[in-house]
Amino acid sequence: MNILSMRCFVFAVVMATCQTLLAQIPGIGPVAEIQKLHAGFGFTEGPAEDADGNIFFTDIPNARIHQIATNGELTIFQENSGHANGLMVDSQGNLVKCEMDGQISRVSIRTKTQTTLAPGYNGHRFNACNDLVIDRQGGIYFTDPHFRAPEPLPQSVTAVYYLASDGKVTRLIDNLKAPNGVILSPDEKTLYVVPSGQSEVMAYAVQSPGKIDEGKVLVSLKQPDGVTGSGGDGLTVDEKGNLYVTSQLGVQVISPAGEILGVIEFPEQPANVTFVGTDRKTLFVTARTSVYIAPMEVSGHRFATE
Repeated sequence: MNILSMRCFVFAVVMATCQTLLAQIPGIGPVAEIQKLHAGFGFTEGPAEDADGNIFFTDIPNARIHQIATNGELTIFQENSGHANGLMVDSQGNLVKCEMDGQISRVSIRTKTQTTLAPGYNGHRFNACNDLVIDRQGGIYFTDPHFRAPEPLPQSVTAVYYLASDGKVTRLIDNLKAPNGVILSPDEKTLYVVPSGQSEVMAYAVQSPGKIDEGKVLVSLKQPDGVTGSGGDGLTVDEKGNLYVTSQLGVQVISPAGEILGVIEFPEQPANVTFVGTDRKTLFVTARTSVYIAPMEVSGHRFATE
């Protein structure tokens, strides 16, 4: 779905145009007004698009996954989602989801049949699976912080895991405060992790699928006035390798070298973000009670599994 068709469906579903366009980040955008598509949710998260152009996102408190069809129609895709958070579509066209109720599962978009992929680690459920990214081999990197988790934590630590295509789960990182967003670079040689409990965005060299180095700080996020140590939430990546990290200030755009290129502000604090459309030039943002789009100059990266 290109920018023109995205705009058409916005008007077709009678959604409101919102807010004034801020200064464009050179070579990136936005290139037109930010649009509010739908509102009235509890807390939106986990945006993902399938090969047909359908967009999915989660409403965590209401335990629902919503779908926006290519004609703009909003429907409920799944009730009782396990308080699903992060989503991504795999190479078979299934919706893979992080359930904050403590597992990784997948749902057939065609039949809505659900399969559990990883119910836990070392005999215990996960804390509250949050975000994920699928690599070329079909392996899944995912975060498991403490939000919505029972106390004491089932896993005793907050962590990042790798679920290999053969079903084996490996704990990769256990020294971050609330690891939240996770994404791979376009060449899949770097794994980025955004903790919510610290301002530093982390970068880990991928030695092979599911094996990473000790990592380094890529950048410290810009902070609101009077605030220190505020972290990020979800993120995505464009074709140039720039990161788009949601934060209290908006979507912070960060180069692969760790330079903050600018901040795209939204009417509500964004929680997660992805690129959608046939040309991948539409930024789709989940922001608290609403979802938004921002037409961009740059194209988002398309993962091999998508």
